[in-house]
Amino acid sequence: MIIVTGAAGFIGSCMVAKLNEMGREDLILVDDFSKEIKRRNWEGKRYVDKIHRNDFFQWAEQNVKNIDLIIHLGARTDTTEFDYSVFEELNVSYTQRMWIFAARHGIPLVYASSAATYGSGELGYRDEENLAYKLQPLNPYGKSKNEIDKWVLKQAAAPPCWYAFKFFNVYGPNEYHKGRMASVILHSFHQIKESGQVKLFRSHRPDYADGEQLRDFVYVKDVVRVIYWYVTHLPKSGIYNLGTGLARPFLTLATSTFKAMGLEPNIEFVDIPEDIRDKYQYFTQAEMKKMRGVGYKKPFYSLEDGVKSYVTRYLLKDSVY
Repeated sequence: MIIVTGAAGFIGSCMVAKLNEMGREDLILVDDFSKEIKRRNWEGKRYVDKIHRNDFFQWAEQNVKNIDLIIHLGARTDTTEFDYSVFEELNVSYTQRMWIFAARHGIPLVYASSAATYGSGELGYRDEENLAYKLQPLNPYGKSKNEIDKWVLKQAAAPPCWYAFKFFNVYGPNEYHKGRMASVILHSFHQIKESGQVKLFRSHRPDYADGEQLRDFVYVKDVVRVIYWYVTHLPKSGIYNLGTGLARPFLTLATSTFKAMGLEPNIEFVDIPEDIRDKYQYFTQAEMKKMRGVGYKKPFYSLEDGVKSYVTRYLLKDSVY
């Protein structure tokens, strides 16, 4: 059986969909399933059972012989939350318990790290593992992800193979519940439907024009395809970037959203909120040599193609993956 945590969430539910597409239905979904807003993310999926995250380890000890793989995607992901204690339980302690369990029982493990570990990017975006000790994340979420990466690298006991993925700016279906933390594409889509206009953050730096702030936007279908490739090909264990390797402007993202909706662009620039202005990243771009070097050669969706797929296949049809 395959364990998928965060299975009611954005990337986790897409991972379940991908596994179903590949013929895997021997899945155990782990999450807090009490939030009705997320129900569409697991309804219609094929799996063996759902387990509340608080009950997982007790269940796992009783069923360890049946567990073939753990894909741990559950996490608190709010980058605007500045109380670090909020992240300690779900992002740090829970992942540590998952690692120890997988190592003790010889179970392969995937867990979600984040590009937020890179902070302002002053040290670059290279997924060199010794760099983890030098990184200065800009918020408690990024710090929690970097703390678990550093902890993992110090462990003498490890799962037989393990992969930590530093997700860059992931967008795509099944993120409808994320509120403020949803992708700019989803926010743009709703703004266009409501007002015919998109609001983007104005630049507060002289070296970037308005809307020309750059991000490595990666379509969630690429994310789950990469994870599936890793757990079926089993390359070298370690921490890997998961982006496209190509930074693109927010302006392109917005105009692509208008185009996918068959409309002419209408964009207004607004100030970045003061509570996040000094934490705002103007550039992220995954260094992808490490992943390419272990054999993953498939191309990634371009931003234009990813936005078109997301808007036309999911948002306009109000459907999930």
